[in-house]
Amino acid sequence: MLHTVNKSPFLSGALESCLRFAQKDDPILFYEDGVYAAMSGTKVESLITDVIKEHPVYALRADLSARGIDSIIDGVNIVDYAGFVELVEQHKTNAWL
Repeated sequence: MLHTVNKSPFLSGALESCLRFAQKDDPILFYEDGVYAAMSGTKVESLITDVIKEHPVYALRADLSARGIDSIIDGVNIVDYAGFVELVEQHKTNAWL
């Protein structure tokens, strides 16, 4: 199951909800304001570092760029729109809105 998170972890509980239900090895994709979770140097960095140990984690490049985020947590994979589509094609998807 691919879990997508589009809300900032600083303004929403979507990330926490996602993590309660995600099974080991389920990929997690951050897009829109969800990409703030991938930014290094924030209060959620240690959480995401732990998440990466059990899940492949992705962030959408266009949304990182649109928000001026260039410092990403080690282990977060950056994907373009084609990579986003590929993940959706490979997995059933649950959107945490």
